[in-house]
Parts: sequence; C-alpha cells; structure tokens
Amino acid sequence: MKIALDAMGGDFAPAYPVAAAIRALKQLPSIERLVLVGDEDTIHQELAKHGEAPSDRIHIFHTTQVIAMTDAAVEAVRRKKDSSLNRCIDLLKEGAVDAVVSAGNTGAFVASATIKLRNLLGVDRAGIATFMPTRNGKFLLLDAGASVDARPEHLLVYGIMGSVYCQNILKISEPRVGLLSNGTEESKGNEQTKDAFKLLKDAPIRFVGNIEGHGLFEGETDVIVCDGFIGNIVLKTSSSLAKSTFKWLKEELTRNPLRMFGALLAQNAFKAIKTKTNADEYGGAVILGLNGICIKAHGSSSIHALYNSLRVASEAVDNQINPHIIEALAKLK
Repeated sequence: MKIALDAMGGDFAPAYPVAAAIRALKQLPSIERLVLVGDEDTIHQELAKHGEAPSDRIHIFHTTQVIAMTDAAVEAVRRKKDSSLNRCIDLLKEGAVDAVVSAGNTGAFVASATIKLRNLLGVDRAGIATFMPTRNGKFLLLDAGASVDARPEHLLVYGIMGSVYCQNILKISEPRVGLLSNGTEESKGNEQTKDAFKLLKDAPIRFVGNIEGHGLFEGETDVIVCDGFIGNIVLKTSSSLAKSTFKWLKEELTRNPLRMFGALLAQNAFKAIKTKTNADEYGGAVILGLNGICIKAHGSSSIHALYNSLRVASEAVDNQINPHIIEALAKLK
C-alpha cells in the first residue's frame, strides 16, 4: 500500500514526521511506499540526518505552502491550494495513495477531506474516532471533534461505523456500543441523546444503553458515541488529567526518602500505567465516514505517536474499513 504523510504538519515538522516515516518503513512491511508531502529541500535535509535518501519506498511530493495551526480552516483550504495538507488529500482523491496521515491543523484537515473526498454512501457527517484506555483494554470514542452539532441520526451512524471499526480492527465479533449521557436510564439526557437512544436501540448493533462519565474507563463498552463537542472535551480533559496525575505523583513520591524508596519498588507498575494512559501508544484518530482513509495525529505528536498513526492507517487499509461500513449502512436502510 501507499501512504501520504504530511511532512510539514504538526508542531515538530518536518523532523518528527520524517523520522516516523523512516521507522515505519523499517517496521511495517505492509507499507510499500511513503510519500512525504512538503518542501522538497527541507525534507531532503531531514532524510540526510538519518542517512536516508529518496528511494522506491520513500518519495517526495514537493509543495510550496503550509497551513499553520492558527489559520482559519476553510479559508486556509481554499487559499493555500499548494499546501502539504491539501496535496495529501489530492493524492488520496486521485488514487495515488491509499491513506493520508497528518498532524496539521485539525479543522483544515477535516474541511479539506470532506470537501474533496466527500462522505461514504449513507453518511451525512464524518466523525473522528480515537481509542482510549480502559482497565483491561480500550474503547473507541466517536465523535472526538469533527462535528460539534451532530443530530440523533448522525449519532446512529457513528454507532454503526464504530461497531464496524472495532469488529475489524479489534476483532470483536459484537462490539458493545454505548451512548454517553448523564444517566443510565433511557429517560436521561437532552433531546439529542434521548432521540439517539431510540435510534440506536433499534439499530443492528449491540447497543448497551446510556453510559455515564464514570463508566467510561471501566471496560463496560467497546464504542462510546457522542457529538464532537462533548467528545473533544472528554478526550482533552482525560489526557490532561492523566498527565497531571503523574506530575502530582512525582511530587508526592519525592517528598522524603521513605516515599522515594517505595516509589522505586513500584516503578514498573508506574511505568505500565503511564504507557497505558499515553495517547502516543494509540496512534492518530481515524476520520470515519469519508471516501478515503484519513488519520489525524495530534499537533504535538511525538515520533512514536506519528509512527503509530502510520500503523493505524495501514491497519485501516488492510482491513478494508470503508467497504465494511458501506455494507453495514446498506443493511440499516
């Protein structure tokens, strides 16, 4: 397969994207070619630092513009047509690559992909799907920020797409789908969630009902459905809390020699939990519902996170996610 990587997208571009690309080509044999999209001279310089050069597996697609994180999304997509982000989507639309990965401007990425690729048949609103940890595994949060004003019928489609994704990526035969709300009873929630509950209950998925915030990380569900406004808050709050908790632990465990000794004995446990809660381990978020595989990595992604984003892209292509979603939605109709 061929994957386009936005070499100019993200806080640490192009250094981190190029490093992640080199690692992915060494460790992910299913990727036949990586197309690094961005300023050719700059990318050449980064490749040289690693003793690499363009080859049959590394191709450079030169662009002259970059969409900044501060740029207005739709305006930037229209004004900066030769940006690395826009050209990545163009390559996917033309069939030159099978998937796209970018750590650039999220709004611009979603806007460009939606405008150029269009949605899959049966999908009105695409959704950002990202894995988050539970006690014994992980769950898929959908939508994590693509659409802040989703209607009940959009949440229904999110539930179906999330179920299909977990079936094929996590190999769960009947993923448990829950609706994020402020109570477990069917009568709880706002008008949006109440109407979505009725739709999800009659859908051809394993719907387990409403899930409250305190049940997110207990492993009660495999898919959590919500609109992008709530989902993005959940995602960023959880990530911030995880980081803050480890900072607080470090402060408390270094207050005196006795605590430091206890921390030394438990260091392997702390490392295991830190790895489990580290978003870098889960790779980028897939934008489900688009007519193409698009993976959005966080703007501050590390090399490891970008490598895992490329891994997620390759898994989505290998498992033919979009054809399975189209099939599932056709059954719904």
